[in-house]
Amino acid sequence: MVDVRQKMDNATFKSDTVLSDVHLHCPNKRHLMVRLNAVGQPVFLSYFKLLWNTEDSASEKHVREATTGREHQYISGAELCDKDRTNLKQERELNNEGIEALLDDDGDLEVVRRPRSASDLEAEGLLRDRVYPVILMKGKEDAFEDEEQECTCTDVVKIEHTMATPLEDVGKQVWRAAFLLADYILFKRDVFRCCSVLELGGGTGITSIIMGTVAKRVYCTDVGEDLLAMCEQNVALNKHLMEPGRGEVKVKELDWLKDEFCTDPEAPYSWSEEEIADLHEHCTVIMAADVFYDDDLTDALFRVLYRITHNLRNSCTIYLALEKRLNFTLRHMDVTCEAYSHFRNTLNDLENLQDRKMKYTVEPINLDFCQFLIYERIEQL
Repeated sequence: MVDVRQKMDNATFKSDTVLSDVHLHCPNKRHLMVRLNAVGQPVFLSYFKLLWNTEDSASEKHVREATTGREHQYISGAELCDKDRTNLKQERELNNEGIEALLDDDGDLEVVRRPRSASDLEAEGLLRDRVYPVILMKGKEDAFEDEEQECTCTDVVKIEHTMATPLEDVGKQVWRAAFLLADYILFKRDVFRCCSVLELGGGTGITSIIMGTVAKRVYCTDVGEDLLAMCEQNVALNKHLMEPGRGEVKVKELDWLKDEFCTDPEAPYSWSEEEIADLHEHCTVIMAADVFYDDDLTDALFRVLYRITHNLRNSCTIYLALEKRLNFTLRHMDVTCEAYSHFRNTLNDLENLQDRKMKYTVEPINLDFCQFLIYERIEQL
């Protein structure tokens, strides 16, 4: 729903609902009754399959297969066996093959279609098995009973999330940049092994969970008790991915608009003095995904980065992933990406900052690394 208001000579647009579009749907999967969260939003449970083998080389070649029509997916070379290639080729040939068109007695177009063969059904089953759909949740106690047997514990990430929210609750959705950063973590897992990591704006926690499969400790932070409770639930759902004795993910509150960590022992998701000391002593990686959509929050995030990095004992690498979202504005009478432009300007300010203690260097990352999760890696990422 979009509210258009006329104010003076400028029209302003207000969007009431923000919808994520990273989810793929499979029509052969049934949907269950919706469960609502504490603020009345429908809660979904999605299964995201990791298309990799932990024994594979990190340098395995990425293969992209685009299916016809409404489904697109990206799979690694190790996943695509010879039989799969044959089935996919057969399906494309069947879709492209000419069909005879006839007219009935009334002059209406009558299309003669060849009966579907077993190979057609096999190819379709292959495609649908590769795309894990959004499954609506019945309740905490029986959320997985219908689908648990379909998932291999070592290669499926389970995430509770919402599909549409007001702007202030967008952290409860899953966004493409989180998948992109997760892909990079899996591709460079040896780089992150045994690290201590801080995520800013962790949202549903999917990136921290993926990081937790290789890192020693991850502090996944955001703000809002309802969101943090969802994130903590997701961490609990994915304990099966963590290595024994490693991969600890801690969900904590970190409000960018406040100057200090929340240390009130009565507040949920607050920090202990020991945890703050551990962060300052051992953190070498900070990451954030798809958090640059509001200029004020972007400014606040960079202030937090500056403050935290000044207190770290070791040098630190910050990984920032985002999607450039293009919008038509009446002010420019053109398609622009103002949030991204502000982000780039702020990033340049940080790099050019004159500071005797700290020096910030910015380097782009080439996005030709393997894709391990199913989503559309668009050029705006």
